[in-house]
Amino acid sequence: MNANAGTTLLEVPPGRVTLADRRTQRAWDVEVAAFRLSPFPVTQACYAAVTGLSPSTARGGLRPVEGVSWPDAVRFCNALSEREGLTLAYRIGADVEWDRTADGYRLPTEAEWEYACRAGTTGARYGPLDEIAWYRGNSGERSHDVGGKRANDWGLHDLLGNVWEWCWDAFAAADHPGYRVLRGGGWSDEHWSCRASVRRRSHPDFRIDDVGFRIARTMPSG
Repeated sequence: MNANAGTTLLEVPPGRVTLADRRTQRAWDVEVAAFRLSPFPVTQACYAAVTGLSPSTARGGLRPVEGVSWPDAVRFCNALSEREGLTLAYRIGADVEWDRTADGYRLPTEAEWEYACRAGTTGARYGPLDEIAWYRGNSGERSHDVGGKRANDWGLHDLLGNVWEWCWDAFAAADHPGYRVLRGGGWSDEHWSCRASVRRRSHPDFRIDDVGFRIARTMPSG
């Protein structure tokens, strides 16, 4: 695995996923078009190579970058797109607008994230937790190099555990306007937080040592 782990994307097939919010007892179906997703969270080495910054508190080139806000993740996507000559996915002004036709890097939607995490499975997890995730029970209270645990059936690692991952979506809650969705659980979480369906909300400017992100790209139409 090289220092740019997190920028080679896999194709995820189209399908459907059911999302659910435990607080409101609401569930809704989402059609997911084919898209590309990184098999790993963005690593510290990759983030530094693209941005020149090293925000993580616990250093290690192949460990997932953390200590990044939602706008940090958005800016990384645009910077990587620009470096590779792709159309920027995000227009950044007072608000962030997503050009859904762009071929550049972006954050996955939470529907894409959960659909990819499940990889055709229907249970709480895509395998036994100790085999697929770094969490409170086995992490030693720290993050670990990406790819060290078993991938799901679509070749995607660390979707559960290691670090929480920013998604594109706003968390629709009147008591937390503007908050964004986090998915996946992290190295400091108990087992019940490391499930495919778990949704967490956070202020977009929040930075902490168990929150990172992975990148996606929209597939060309046709």
